[in-house]
Amino acid sequence: MIRIVVAAAAALVLAGCATTPSAQGAGGTFDGWTGAVVAADWRTSRGQPIVAFDNARRDLTAAFLAEGFERRHFVDYTLRPDAPDGATGNEVLAGITETARRATVGCFLYFSSHGNTRGITWGNEGQLSPARMGELVDQWCGERPTVVVVSACFSGVFIPELQGPNRMIMTAARRDRSSFGCSEDATYPYFDGCVLQSLPNASDFIDLAEQTRTCVSRRETAEGLRPASEPQVFIGGDIRPLLTTTYAFAREIMI
Repeated sequence: MIRIVVAAAAALVLAGCATTPSAQGAGGTFDGWTGAVVAADWRTSRGQPIVAFDNARRDLTAAFLAEGFERRHFVDYTLRPDAPDGATGNEVLAGITETARRATVGCFLYFSSHGNTRGITWGNEGQLSPARMGELVDQWCGERPTVVVVSACFSGVFIPELQGPNRMIMTAARRDRSSFGCSEDATYPYFDGCVLQSLPNASDFIDLAEQTRTCVSRRETAEGLRPASEPQVFIGGDIRPLLTTTYAFAREIMI
């Protein structure tokens, strides 16, 4: 039996894209990174309750812990007010602020919500605008290597406010397009489901972004959804080489 170490692997058990971590934080690839996943809404566009955002929060957290993030520096929140562990928008911001104060090597931030051209829904407190998110990411992450994912309709509007040489930004849609998968019968928003589906085979965040975009396109084409959401990616010049070397996903393959 030969053990080959290739750049990182989570043991993900996909059952409708559900995930189970093999060893939370065991890889050490992202030791000292701040990690956060936030389900910022829990409703359809008509106000009916759904579970897609909270399912994504739960399983994305498990999946990224399995990729080498440390549980002690990784927070996850739902802004659903009737959830046992629900938080207010201000509590979420305070929690991420405290985590970023302790874990100063890098930042990974993932927001899943509804969105429009002015920002994303932020629980019962209204919206989180691109300008405000830009201020927060500057405060939390500064010049650290930073990956921000915004999964929402029209989420491409966040890229101009978030981009920088030390940052990678992934969004679920162009600035002028909707994304899909926020109905009562959806397990996850389509973009979040594709992140989960793509992560086991991705070598790094750049590869994850490409595989996720392909997954989303295939699903939208198969279901005849138009216009296509066209997920967007920005990769700063300083962070690009780090993501393919120092911060590649650490996984072991047994042969």
